[in-house]
Amino acid sequence: MGLTNGRDRRWMLLFLMAALALGASRWRVSGQSAGLIPAAHREPTPDLTLAQLGGGEWKLADHRGHVVVMNFWATWCEPCRDEMPAFVQVLRQTGPQGVAMVGVSMDTGPNTQAVVQQFEERYRLPWPIAFPDTMLRQRSESIGLPTTVLLDKQGRRAKTYVGEVDRATLAKDVAALLAEG
Repeated sequence: MGLTNGRDRRWMLLFLMAALALGASRWRVSGQSAGLIPAAHREPTPDLTLAQLGGGEWKLADHRGHVVVMNFWATWCEPCRDEMPAFVQVLRQTGPQGVAMVGVSMDTGPNTQAVVQQFEERYRLPWPIAFPDTMLRQRSESIGLPTTVLLDKQGRRAKTYVGEVDRATLAKDVAALLAEG
């Protein structure tokens, strides 16, 4: 499954490539402390549909009205593993207030589903895990991991974190988005 049309797919690929290309460094960067993109300057994110671990689909459209945290990660990525407890803590505190999260696994290989399933079980991840479609995967092979995209309640990109997310910064940013009208 994929985006609704070719133009939206190209836009999303360009958006993700630009956001994730900044992730050449796999370490936490000082740019995370920068604030959110002002609401007047946020651009809508095209509807996105991703294959979900265990079957089914994760659809961005199903989460309109929620703050959405999209984390691009891989099981082999040490900083990705290191940031998982921060995501769990922030999601437990804010999920009931209207926060949704999806982990987008960038793992590849013949046993990807099994490897990711084992990782999910080991770390007891309380959010859905999804996989990029073939076109997105081919276009994003050089991204830095982890990279996290924070979307506001209208599905607009409010911030991109490159490298390991700082829990306090993520919690502050999520709270600010939840407070928006």
